[in-house]
Amino acid sequence: MAAGNTTRMTLDMSPEMNELLNTLADSLHTSKAEVLRKAVLLLEVAAGAKKKGLKLGLAEKDQQLATEIVGI
Repeated sequence: MAAGNTTRMTLDMSPEMNELLNTLADSLHTSKAEVLRKAVLLLEVAAGAKKKGLKLGLAEKDQQLATEIVGI
């Protein structure tokens, strides 16, 4: 991402949320900013699917929906 094409933001979050963000960044070997970028993109996919009447969920290898994610 080119430095001239970015927007800097300030974000307030609880210590627990910050710790979760740190944990995710560490486990994914990336930055907290990259975790947040990916989270926004995932939410965009979920919102687009919802508009199409689709559900967001976790599927088993055989494609059986194991867990439906609601509230997004």
